Amino acid sequence: MGDFFSLEDRVAVITGGSSGIGLSTAKRFHQAGAKIIIASRGRGQKALQEIGGGDYVKTDVSVESQVEELMEMTGKKYGEIDILVNCAGINEGYNALSNSSSKDFMRNFGVNTMGVVHGIKHSTPYMRRGGAIVNIASVAGVSGVPNLGPYVASKWAVIGITKTAALELGERNIRVNAICPTSVDTPMAHARGGERQHAVERLAVPLQRIARPEEIAALIHFLAAPDCGFVNGQAINVDGGFSAGLSIPAFNTLSKA
Repeated sequence: MGDFFSLEDRVAVITGGSSGIGLSTAKRFHQAGAKIIIASRGRGQKALQEIGGGDYVKTDVSVESQVEELMEMTGKKYGEIDILVNCAGINEGYNALSNSSSKDFMRNFGVNTMGVVHGIKHSTPYMRRGGAIVNIASVAGVSGVPNLGPYVASKWAVIGITKTAALELGERNIRVNAICPTSVDTPMAHARGGERQHAVERLAVPLQRIARPEEIAALIHFLAAPDCGFVNGQAINVDGGFSAGLSIPAFNTLSKA
């Protein structure tokens, strides 16, 4: 029997691969034997040094032609793609819906939603049977979150796209799943304006902390590996128990209100 969760010689494209969850995933995939192609708007060469190998293609996932070129270059070099991780994402600030502009929505949708659409559309012509696509959604994609309307909407859309793609690509034995984390300890999570969100999560999450990028990368690895050949069309929460109900500290705080 081979090594569990081996990605030996599998070709993996990771968008948003130069930082945060994407970088942690690239490191893990590289250690598991995969051939890594990371795509991001910058910091690529430095990321490759941290990973220990791979290729970098500068890419803005909101621009379809750039994603198409990324997949074409990968296909020409390696012949096929086995894994796509749609990890590139943004959050354009914290604002009530009444103060959010259409531009706020379009920026979030351009990267978070259309980046996923572009990735799926242009990777699958190069993807062989048994391939895997993992999309990074959010707990904000399965519930409402105050002051994050544009981000929430874009992540709900990712889950709908994930389920639709799983149906459409099932005949080719290409699996498509999504991961729904709470806040993750990355630069985006610590952007200005998110302090209240973090305070709420540290109280409401039973484990009383936010996630580490390595913990999200572990589930991505699980879903991308051929060992998990019957997990398809799912949106899996990685939330420290947040979706299970009120934590004891949160319950105690509210009971005293």
